[in-house]
Amino acid sequence: VARMSGLGVQRSKAIVGENAFAHSSGIHQDGILKKRETYEIMNPKHVGWGKTELPLTKHSGRAAVAARLKHLGFKMDAEEINSIFFKFKEIGDKKKFVYDDDLSALVDGHITTVPETWALDYLNVSTGNQTVPTATVRLTKKENKKTHVEQDASIGDGPVDASLKAIDRISKTKGTLMDYTIRAVSQGKDALGEVTLKVDFGKGDLVIGKGASTDIIEASARAYLNAVNRYLNNGRKSRKRAPRQP
Repeated sequence: VARMSGLGVQRSKAIVGENAFAHSSGIHQDGILKKRETYEIMNPKHVGWGKTELPLTKHSGRAAVAARLKHLGFKMDAEEINSIFFKFKEIGDKKKFVYDDDLSALVDGHITTVPETWALDYLNVSTGNQTVPTATVRLTKKENKKTHVEQDASIGDGPVDASLKAIDRISKTKGTLMDYTIRAVSQGKDALGEVTLKVDFGKGDLVIGKGASTDIIEASARAYLNAVNRYLNNGRKSRKRAPRQP
């Protein structure tokens, strides 16, 4: 009927609508995972639908995220799931749906995470075709059970360059960007962007950093900060291994 009349079936239409067996609320998803009959009085296959859909949105709960991670083949303990869920909520607030590729990128970032000497707390950029690009960055550092906050600003040749220079000023490092790639890890205009970069801190070895966000400038800053933390942590390990001078 819809095909011949040219009038599509409403997504919210009972039984035959696209959303009839889709549950985005956290409490509904948890109920479906525990016992499908709690919110569904019929099997979706009986009315032409393949299976119950649990789209991940900002309203999804920890149980739905954990179930999707398991479905994707990731074996994670409760602490790791909590860490991924915290990052998931940040992304969920910025886009309508969080896709499997988005989750995979979050897990990839979690696996490659190094101990955080510095953490990104705030980023603001100002740019335009007739404006000098400026970035203000605030980083936090935990030391001796206390959180230290440092903020600085810088100009640059574009918002990414300005952001990276501001991070350099705070972290007291000087990195040269040798390679920079960005890719969309999911679909849509609000897709999660994953940045991978290689940085030379003057020691001869290139340090790799990764970061992801729906904002490519933030993703770039997170990737660069990941490289900075890796460099600083490697430096500490080298100093610890260095023999004492007689």
